[in-house]
Amino acid sequence: MDLFEQSYQQALKKTAPLADRMRPQTLAEFVGQDHIIGAGRLLRRAIEADQLSSLIFFGPPGTGKTTLARIIAQTTRAHFIAINAVLAGVKDIREAIATASDQGKYYQQKTILFVDEVHRFNKSQQDALLPWVENGTIILIGATTENPYFEVNKALVSRSRLFQLQPLTSNDLEQVIEQTLENSDRGYGNLQIELQPAAREHLTNVANGDARSLLNALELAVETTEPNSQGIIQIDLAVAEESIQQRAVLYDKEGDAHFDTISAFIKSVRGSDPDAALYWLAKMIYAGEDPRFILRRLLILASEDIGLADPQAIVVVNSCAQAFDRVGIPEGRYHLAQATLYLANTAKSNSLMGFFAALAAVEQEQQSDIPNHLKDANRDKKGLGHGANYLYPHAYRDHWVEQQYLPNSLQGRVFYEPSDVGAEASLKNQVARNREAQLAAQVEGSGLGSLEMLTYAEPDQQVERWLQRTLSQTGQNLALIRNKLFEIAQLQRHHLVLDLQTKTGLLTWEALRQVPEGGVYTCVANARAAKALSEQAQKLPELARPIILNAELTDLSQTLPDPELKFDRLIGRNILSAEPDKVATITQLLPWLNDGGAIALAETIPQHTQRLYQLLQPNWIDPQLWQKIKTAEEAIYQNPDDSLVNWDGLSLKKDLTSSGLPVQIEEQQHCSSILINSQAIQRWFSPAQADQRPTYRLHLEKFLSSKEVETLKDIFNKHLCNQTVTWTSVGAYILVAKS
Repeated sequence: MDLFEQSYQQALKKTAPLADRMRPQTLAEFVGQDHIIGAGRLLRRAIEADQLSSLIFFGPPGTGKTTLARIIAQTTRAHFIAINAVLAGVKDIREAIATASDQGKYYQQKTILFVDEVHRFNKSQQDALLPWVENGTIILIGATTENPYFEVNKALVSRSRLFQLQPLTSNDLEQVIEQTLENSDRGYGNLQIELQPAAREHLTNVANGDARSLLNALELAVETTEPNSQGIIQIDLAVAEESIQQRAVLYDKEGDAHFDTISAFIKSVRGSDPDAALYWLAKMIYAGEDPRFILRRLLILASEDIGLADPQAIVVVNSCAQAFDRVGIPEGRYHLAQATLYLANTAKSNSLMGFFAALAAVEQEQQSDIPNHLKDANRDKKGLGHGANYLYPHAYRDHWVEQQYLPNSLQGRVFYEPSDVGAEASLKNQVARNREAQLAAQVEGSGLGSLEMLTYAEPDQQVERWLQRTLSQTGQNLALIRNKLFEIAQLQRHHLVLDLQTKTGLLTWEALRQVPEGGVYTCVANARAAKALSEQAQKLPELARPIILNAELTDLSQTLPDPELKFDRLIGRNILSAEPDKVATITQLLPWLNDGGAIALAETIPQHTQRLYQLLQPNWIDPQLWQKIKTAEEAIYQNPDDSLVNWDGLSLKKDLTSSGLPVQIEEQQHCSSILINSQAIQRWFSPAQADQRPTYRLHLEKFLSSKEVETLKDIFNKHLCNQTVTWTSVGAYILVAKS
């Protein structure tokens, strides 16, 4: 670069728009997107460790995609090349690849190729990148406002890690304003600016999550406002409104916003929420969506989601569509609103979906013959007997008569299932009665002694999911507990998770699968267990491993790499069971959570666990002795001073609610098969040790003589030793949110 070029670049930086000058240069300056670059998140760790793989950033304009790529360029030791897909072609790609090859060949240096607006590349241009991404010649970082699953080559997407950037929050935009007003080198730190609260609120609100839009408006407000007599530039609400007059609605008719908004609109109408339906309708019309497209979707919905529950729905929408064609915009918006509100407020039924079940049956039953009495009698009645024995419904009472209409192979098959709402409710009984009569007539006519149960067009989805569920080697019962816990935890891909006091990694490995863009920390008190987990984690890429903390939960703050680290979810199993003050334990965990975070726990409730006396058969034992054993064993679980057994889900929920904690608790019974061996029986009937909980024997001796206890032990050894029994337990699934 010569002196003239250097002078030109420096002058260009000074005259550049404020939004470009204030672009963050380090991660510390970067505002927002904590869900992907917050402390402990995968992307932040990868940037700081300079261990990046190919990435694609996608999200709305002004959220920091290009800025994040530039920060990576300044922090990485790799060679960095930036191109814009709007201006670049295959020639530019080849030059970048050649440079990357030279950097690797002569300097053993990796190359990062940043492609802004990567979705603008056509298929051949994206294909030109693929082999070099695949063999590691370049590390691709793409930025796009479009959904990469639709707009970027699938092969490129599969070789890249995707990170979605969200619109900035009001707090994020407030921080952008503060940085701008305080920065003397690139912002307005050298000026005296008084930004009134109302003006500040208006700017952040109307910017709609777009930092660039906010800074452009702030720049216009400052540059066009003269200082007062004290040299202060005062920006009030009137100035702010002139600087940013209209909210820019994100809406690309061929992009995600188009499909996502119409999806939200249709789902709101289907869900009978007229307020939400009007809001999404207004957003589409405001953004310039074609009203005829909206009306076409409403016409589809009138049949798909309403159908015979309200036969007038299709009539009303079709009339509104015809009225709109005559009236046009702007008055035609009344007809759009009328159609929307009618459909949102009327009864719903998707019974017309039975047609597609029938279509599937046609594909599977291609050889089904038409019953002879339904065939056309005009041509082949004499020769082949077609149409013979057909019963003419109008000749019978109520214009209906029972007879077969489905092919023989489909008898008893149900396609149409009337709903219980609207006009269709009155059809339900009539359809059911007709079916019963048809089936009865078919059975009697064919001389069958029994009738197979009705089969339905749609399988039971819950049963299907249950049959398809795969269970890990931890066993069926533990797998069910794990699945239920993660169901209530509702992890997001970017979440930071802490597994509390793990022993086996049951929850840790599932958490890793569910938060690929976040991170998982796991607290392991036992050194041997920590070593075992570490050895298992070695099989994973370094950045994808859980961070294993060998410490008691009470010492966790001294073990964390960052004592200020906070998590989105704390998960654990049997964390509370033995704690004397369970409310205090949960309260002590809350400071570890980010705002909006939650604690999800699976706790076995000992009070509701399997009783040993229930395993005894009546013919094994004297009834009076059995009653004494029952009394002795039930007393174990009635001790109000034993923190292990003096609680259940209902009492815990009451205690947590009384302490002001928002909590959800669900109890669920579990059954599993266990083998009772001689070691277990010996443990139950052994004397208690001084430093251990009382044994089963000790509890029995409060009600039974020593001889009776020995008799019971003999019964266990004779009838239950080496036998597999069904063992029941009850689990509590607890979700405590941080408000």
